[in-house]
Amino acid sequence: MLDIRFIRENPDVVKKNMEKKFQHDKLPLVDELIRLDVENRSAKTEGDQLRSDRNKLSKSIGALMGQGKKDEAEETKAKVKAINDRIEALEKEEGEKSERIREIQMAIPQIIDDSVPIGKDDTENVEVDRFGEPVVPDYEVPYHIDIMESLNGVDLDSARNTSGSGFYYLKGDVARLHSAILSYARDFMIDKGYEYHIPPYMIRGNVVSGVMSFAEMENMMYKIEGEDLYLIGTSEHSMIGKYINTITEEHTLPHRLTSYSPCFRKEVGAHGIEERGVYRIHQFEKQEMVIICKPEESMAFYDELWNNTVEFFRSLEIPVRTLECCSGDLADLKVKSVDVEAWSPRQKKYFEVGSCSNLGDAQARRLNIRVRGEDGKLYLAHTLNNTVVAPPRMLIAYLENHLQEDGTVFIPEPLRPYMGFKERIEKK
Repeated sequence: MLDIRFIRENPDVVKKNMEKKFQHDKLPLVDELIRLDVENRSAKTEGDQLRSDRNKLSKSIGALMGQGKKDEAEETKAKVKAINDRIEALEKEEGEKSERIREIQMAIPQIIDDSVPIGKDDTENVEVDRFGEPVVPDYEVPYHIDIMESLNGVDLDSARNTSGSGFYYLKGDVARLHSAILSYARDFMIDKGYEYHIPPYMIRGNVVSGVMSFAEMENMMYKIEGEDLYLIGTSEHSMIGKYINTITEEHTLPHRLTSYSPCFRKEVGAHGIEERGVYRIHQFEKQEMVIICKPEESMAFYDELWNNTVEFFRSLEIPVRTLECCSGDLADLKVKSVDVEAWSPRQKKYFEVGSCSNLGDAQARRLNIRVRGEDGKLYLAHTLNNTVVAPPRMLIAYLENHLQEDGTVFIPEPLRPYMGFKERIEKK
């Protein structure tokens, strides 16, 4: 959400940013907001003057009564009543316009970084770099569910019976592998100096609207019926929400946080959710990174975050690439974003396994997350987040890249302590 003063003083910049994001339908909102802002400030000025006049008149009534000027006192009372009626009308007008102004502010996208490539949608995202050599083995790599079933590690039929499509049971060594990857990710981030958290898995509506756009909220979040609570789609939601209405002392920054949580997503409009697979599902688990920092440091931390994910995947010998999100693929709160994609030997292409985002001061403005500088002045923090790892999607990349010709699955050295020091998962 942009500062209304910035919009007021830079309407052309705001409109140009919308055009870069191909949100031409939103252009009229800028002029509407500026008009409402002028009217609202005018109403406030009038209201302040009327309150001053009312106070003066109210004080004079007692004096007039004391002088026996009853008729003049009654006339003054009538004037005070008329002023009260006008103030009441102005306050109602201010409230309605303020609500509409905030709605528009929430709909106007964050100003994207100059380095963001311009493009209409995710088909125009730009590859940045590759890490590790993508390999296609001489033998066939089966579909990931077939690999899991060969290891007796998944049961989709029972999950459909209990919960419907988009759910799964993991079991045996595959379930253990799932937990091992998350445990390794936790320790990997702790060793990087990030403070480990397990956050609430439900958050209030005002936190949801603070961390994401309305469109994202509608397509992602599950609401608890009859309560002002939503199941989180990622622990970033709880972790950023942790700072709502707080003032952080500048000398304590940056705050490097890593968090584990289950994640719940509607996946509205998602393709292939009815298919046999665990790529796009309603429930999964994730290790996340979050940073709260000073504005001038956020781009450096952005690079730190995505590099952490690349290093994590490479430590497990999985080739990855980074793909910069173009302007049209950026969610409204994001300044800059890069996806990390893992190599799929079966599909002979990369697929998304994580996303790193710099949100500038967008979340901080919505949630009132402030920093007190060394000079005592308050300013908005910058917030960033990134996926460390999100199995079971990561399991697809892991199983495909480590499947051996005999059907066993290789376990890299860093993961062995979490897998009972096994070197392979045997075919059942």
